[in-house]
Amino acid sequence: MRPRIGILLTNVGTPDAPTAAAVRRYLRQFLSDRRVVDLPRAIWLPILYLFILPLRPRRSARAYASIWTNEGSPLLCIMQDLATALASALRLQSTNPIEVAVGMVCGNPSMSHALEQLRAAGCSRLIVLPLFPQYSSPTTGSAFDAVTRALASCRQVPEIRTIFGYHDQGRYIEALARSVREFWEQHGATDRLLISFHGLPKRFDAAGDPYRGQCEQTAARLATALDLDANRFGLAYQSRFGREEWLQPYTDPTLQEWARKGSRSADVICPGFAVDCLETLEEIAIRSRQAFLQAGGQRLRYIPALNDRSDHVAALVETIMQHWQGWAE
Repeated sequence: MRPRIGILLTNVGTPDAPTAAAVRRYLRQFLSDRRVVDLPRAIWLPILYLFILPLRPRRSARAYASIWTNEGSPLLCIMQDLATALASALRLQSTNPIEVAVGMVCGNPSMSHALEQLRAAGCSRLIVLPLFPQYSSPTTGSAFDAVTRALASCRQVPEIRTIFGYHDQGRYIEALARSVREFWEQHGATDRLLISFHGLPKRFDAAGDPYRGQCEQTAARLATALDLDANRFGLAYQSRFGREEWLQPYTDPTLQEWARKGSRSADVICPGFAVDCLETLEEIAIRSRQAFLQAGGQRLRYIPALNDRSDHVAALVETIMQHWQGWAE
């Protein structure tokens, strides 16, 4: 009998609803992660419980409400569609039984729920695929921590293989480039393309986190695939939190500078986000657009994440198959 292989798709997570109460539960879990905020607990917990959790959830809930759909959280809905498409594609590639489940580091469906789903389906082998093309400790590392915690109570732990990223994988770059070309064919090109990644505290980079280098490699390969010279594209980092210095240049100041120097139109793509979420649909498509227009620009557009595109599915299938050598027989 061929062993059943489970694929665990993971992401940071999402609140259960666009309400202050739901966002507070989510932020409490997210901001308690020592990889996300690595300050001493005696310093951080008073800040978290006395200032952030009483104040931030209401503002964040309004942001979530602006992107929420009738089906629920865009991140979760798209991940579920991607999981379905990925399972179908993988079953065409292997005679082994395949199951795919979605588990979040924070919120629902939890990592424990996803692993129980795979266990109940009879999966004795597990491939963990965090949907973070570029590795960083607060994202990919946190996902692996969550899997380990969820498996701690299991009497029989499955064989596990983990995927640490795919920032320079050929099909991933091709899918990104194709999504940009298709967008430009449908809507016309703009003056410049900003390639925006989630930010990371600068001291993480100094401590050896490979994230910045991998983001730069992804951006360079995407620009090459699109045949863009240095004047047509830029790289920046978004989603800063707190007062310390993060990786630079920052996204909104970069867009504002472009506008002030005469760029009337720009597009933004976020290759670090495999599926669309608050940081792309609200932060970039709404707030960054406003920043660009207020600085004198006339048009700023967000190019959607790869989501459940067929070429994205094909890229993930190739990545997974590289990691199950010797299993799928």
